[in-house]
Amino acid sequence: MKTIFKTLITPVLQKHWGIDLHFAIIRFICGMLLTIDFGASKFGMPWTPSDRNLAFFEVIAWFPEDVEAYGGIFALFPVFFAWMGAFSEAVGGLFFALGFKTRLSSFLIICTMLIAIFMQKWNSGTWAMLPAMGFLWVATYNLYLGSGRFGVDYLISKKLN
Repeated sequence: MKTIFKTLITPVLQKHWGIDLHFAIIRFICGMLLTIDFGASKFGMPWTPSDRNLAFFEVIAWFPEDVEAYGGIFALFPVFFAWMGAFSEAVGGLFFALGFKTRLSSFLIICTMLIAIFMQKWNSGTWAMLPAMGFLWVATYNLYLGSGRFGVDYLISKKLN
């Protein structure tokens, strides 16, 4: 079990620290954008003063309805898939930005972005798909590389070795 954990958490280091820094900057920006701009809205935050009268579940009711409209398995469990999507964007994006459990958060982000591209944005054209495609590409190379030198995973992997 420990070897599996070490394999998942140990990042691939580049030959020069500047390349790791470049990848870390991209990872941080994408993770924070995903968390703040996309993930937080699915939890109904931030609230404006006029929204304070609404119940929490009334604020977030739109997202499970969108997920249910995808049909298939999404229509059977719309609340579960809505919360998984919101979790992978909000919490997964934050973990991604910090380089903590980078490969796991990358996997969750990849799954969420593939669903966003093919189930939500496909009929809206390429321009509508670009944000999801951008997050997908960044998460894809981080799935392989991990956090690099500039992430929490690297610090944990140094302790384990």
